[in-house]
Amino acid sequence: MTTPSDQRPLTILIAADTYPPHINGAAQFSYRLAKGMTGRGHNVHVLACRADNGGSFTEFRSEATVHRLRSHRAFTHEYFRICFPWEIKKEISLLFDRIKPDVVHIQSHYMIGEHVLYEAVKRGVRIVATNHFMPENLNPFLPFPQWFKDIIGKISWKDMGKVMGQADVVTTPTPLAAKAMHQHAFLRKVLPLSNGIDSAAYEPRPGEVIEPHAHPTVMFAGRLAEEKHVDVLINAVAKTPAELNVHLEIVGGGEVRQPLEALAKRLGLEDRVKFLGLASDEQLREAYIKADLFCMPGTAELQSLVTLEAMSASTPVVLADAMALPHLVRDGENGYLFTPNDSDDLAAKITRILQLPAAEREAMGQASRRMVEPHSIEGTLQTFEDLYRGAGFEDNVV
Repeated sequence: MTTPSDQRPLTILIAADTYPPHINGAAQFSYRLAKGMTGRGHNVHVLACRADNGGSFTEFRSEATVHRLRSHRAFTHEYFRICFPWEIKKEISLLFDRIKPDVVHIQSHYMIGEHVLYEAVKRGVRIVATNHFMPENLNPFLPFPQWFKDIIGKISWKDMGKVMGQADVVTTPTPLAAKAMHQHAFLRKVLPLSNGIDSAAYEPRPGEVIEPHAHPTVMFAGRLAEEKHVDVLINAVAKTPAELNVHLEIVGGGEVRQPLEALAKRLGLEDRVKFLGLASDEQLREAYIKADLFCMPGTAELQSLVTLEAMSASTPVVLADAMALPHLVRDGENGYLFTPNDSDDLAAKITRILQLPAAEREAMGQASRRMVEPHSIEGTLQTFEDLYRGAGFEDNVV
């Protein structure tokens, strides 16, 4: 789809504190947003940190013109980078002078997003703000006692309200996340708007043959981080009946990979748990299609794009009953919820699905596929374009 002839293309500045080559949901959303808006005929610029040391630079990519800011390594995270305000504020101002954006779309209230918003306010540029984070997401990377993390969390919520409260429109991927922002950041109007997904991309192509696994296989995809609780999934696989011979594929990298590999070895699962590491889009797609079941044990998911991708591939799901994940399950229809951090309950739900006749598992997968239809990427892009052109919260409430 392209911009209608009676509406001029917009110059859009997307401020992304995390962006590819970073691998996480927020980075992937920003990339897809940039790609989608460029495809609709707009002039898209992305402002993000550079992924290594050195000065700021601009790269011309297929999805957008990407401006990389000087950044510094966060010592508690394997790839996250920090931009110091005194190093980026002048560069942000000069970028506004050069590209003259019609609208800015910030992806968080931290660092780059915060200072792009302040510059846009100063210049009277329209602002759309999307929140992909919960302050709790930072906890595994803060080397402090829990009581101090709680204080930091409260400050972060307050800061979110202070920053995003200045935007013309605020969005977040799910109603549950919007409710949390009402309660903790005191943001009065937050529009729940799905990140969107191209469901058809995860279906088998005409004539394509993808051989199934030789054994019943559960799949996880995502960053291997503490809040994903992949250890609970590995323990659950160990508790499934031996005669089922359940295997597990783990796609992704992250800071807890080595402890997870050690856990699998300690449980005697070296032959049944496969760590695939980082995968290309095509490898990931094939893994979804081949999997008998997808599991997300994470407890801090604002939407979980990987779960939507798995559902698009007609895969049953077992998800933690936490944060936004319950929105993606109709118990017994396309999968089950399990009690967070309870490997016994997770093992029971995995077993229940994998013991079903093939036709019943297939019906569950088809239910997953139907459930992702409202998350169409084209619908999401159209709504954001409407917001960019001046539509308000009330115009998009459904």
